[in-house]
This record gives sequence, structure tokens and C-alpha cells, in this order.
Amino acid sequence: MGVSRILHMLRKEFRQVLRDPRMRGLIFFAPLVQLALFTFAINTDVRDITTAVLDYDHTPASRALVDSFSASRHFRITEYAEDDHRAAWLLDRGRVRCLLNIPPGFAGDMAAGHAPPVQLIVDGTDSNTAALVLGYATAAASSYAQGQLALSYARAGMPPPPPMVDVRSRAWFNPNLESRIYFIPGLIALVLTLITVMLTALGIVREKEAGTIEQVMVSPIRPLEYILGKTIPFAVIGFIVITLMLILARLLFHLPIRGDLLWFYLGALLYLFSTLSTGLLISTMSATQQQAMLTAFLYFLPLILLSGFMFPIANMPVPVQWLTLLNPMRYFLVILRGVLLKGLGFELLWPQYLGLLVLGLLAMALASSRFQKTFA
Repeated sequence: MGVSRILHMLRKEFRQVLRDPRMRGLIFFAPLVQLALFTFAINTDVRDITTAVLDYDHTPASRALVDSFSASRHFRITEYAEDDHRAAWLLDRGRVRCLLNIPPGFAGDMAAGHAPPVQLIVDGTDSNTAALVLGYATAAASSYAQGQLALSYARAGMPPPPPMVDVRSRAWFNPNLESRIYFIPGLIALVLTLITVMLTALGIVREKEAGTIEQVMVSPIRPLEYILGKTIPFAVIGFIVITLMLILARLLFHLPIRGDLLWFYLGALLYLFSTLSTGLLISTMSATQQQAMLTAFLYFLPLILLSGFMFPIANMPVPVQWLTLLNPMRYFLVILRGVLLKGLGFELLWPQYLGLLVLGLLAMALASSRFQKTFA
């Protein structure tokens, strides 16, 4: 292997990629804009749920129940409906996302020591959001019931009975339960994949269209030297991009970094090896830049959906779960979230590193095989 030939290839690739100011902006500035924009946009936290109230009781007890909902940061009372028709009209037209229906006799049942029924109607178009709304409503109603029980005992001059079960919840790794903390590592992997695969896939195809690939074939450079010269510059660019995104996520969104960055960059190195090999494979299968771009976009969709970025892999059908084993982003997301959010190390994440290495070697072997035939 000629080191001087590889260095000449590296110099040529860096010059070709970075000579255009607009290209430099797309490579280094656009990923930061995408990370910030997507982080602000992708937020599954449910707050300010537009709520209508249908109160048939009109008593201080019913108003206290409504106050327990409005005091929560999750519910926002937007209208008090006067009858069932108005309440149904609000739900049907999407003016509100849930309806609190308090029947007549609510306060009387409370005073008699009975548990009065209360109806909560939730718009179930989005099943995940509806489940969260029901959970928040249960917590608000439980808080109200405990307060009313303590108040009744205080009026009778009796100490409130101790709770049978003292439940105190504690969330690890994300105490405030912010969804963006969970999604930021996935966005980092997504943007990094987009940049590296596209750059590598278009690199060789561009030379095919320009006709310079024939000059490479008759030159003394070997196929392996040419592959290294094509992939190493994009690996360096990938490391710079992922470092900039990590700094932005830390400063702007306060992303915790609980683990050793050594394991973070080791995972990034193996993932870049996989994505660059995939981009090289796409370039060997494409004759034009349009074909390379279309193939890359067809590759991105299953890569994202089957990675665990949006949907838990455990909830997928078993055959699809086996299929995700061929997805390098699946392993990289476990590494990112494990190192950054949980502080895990190599002793627990080694299966993910091994999976990335195997997939990278497989993609590089396929790409090299096709490239060898092209050179032959």
C-alpha cells in the first residue's frame, strides 16, 4: 500500500469537498440547524391540553375538582359547555381534546362518603396522547380525592388516616421526563447518517459522470488505496460534525453527558465505518447521481423506522425485530443513549460495538467486491 498515493487522494478529496463555500455551509452549518430545528419540533410532552367542562352540579365541590385540573400544567380549561350538544360539538370539531363531565349530585355523594362517578371523554385520534391524558387526569382526580378526604377529617376534628401504600415515584436518567432528552441522541445519529451516506454515495458517482474514473483505473493507484482515499476524508468530516452537534446539544438543550466520551467516539467511529461503507456500496450500484440519491433516500426510511428512534423495537413483530439486527443505527442509538444518558461503559455495550463492526465489515466487503470488478 502506497502511503504517498493515499495522501494525494486525501488532499484531492478534501479540496474537492471543501473548496465551495456553499458546500462547507451544507456540511458543517446545516446539521446544526437541523438538530436545533428538529429538537424544538419533536416534542411528545403533553401540556396545555385544551379541556371543556360540562358541570351539571354547580357546587363548590365540583368547582374544586375543576380547579384541580386547571392547577395542573397539563390541562387548560378553554370553555364551560352548557349542554351535551355543545360538548359534542366541541369534541367533533377538535376545539378541545378532552371533556370533563361532572354529573348532578356530585357534592351530595361526596358528603355521604360515596365515590361519585365523573366522566372524562378524550379524543383518541392519537392513541399515545390519549393514554397520557388519561394518566394525567387520573393523577389530578386522585390528588383532589386525597385533599377532600383530608379536609373532611379536619372538619370532624380527626387526624387523617395514614395511607396504606406510600408511593413515591422517581425517574432515573431523565428526572424531568423531557422527551427531547430522549430524542436528541437519535437526531444526532440521523443527521450524521444523512451527511456521511450522501457524501460517500455521490463521491464515486460524480467521478463516473465526469469521466475521471477512467483516469483512476489506468493510474498506479490500487483499489484499496482509492477506497481509503475516498472514505477517510468523510470520516474526518463526520467526527467534526458529530462533535459540533454534541456541543450544541449540551449548550442549547442541556443534554447530559454522564459517560466517558471515549466510548462515545468509539461508537461513532464504528458507526461511521458502517455508514461510509454503505455509501460506498450505493455508489458502486449507481450510474448517476440521481440514482445514488434515490437509493440513499430509500435506505434512510427503513433505517430510521427500524432503529428504535421513534418506536420501541420490543413493540414490533418478532420477524421485524430480527430484521432490525441488520440496522446499524439500532446499535448506535443504544450506545449514544447508554453513554450520554446512563453513563454506561464498554462492559455493558460491547454487543452493540460488535454489531456495528460486523455490519461495517459486511458492507465494506460487498462494496470492495463490486469495486474490484469495476477496476477489473
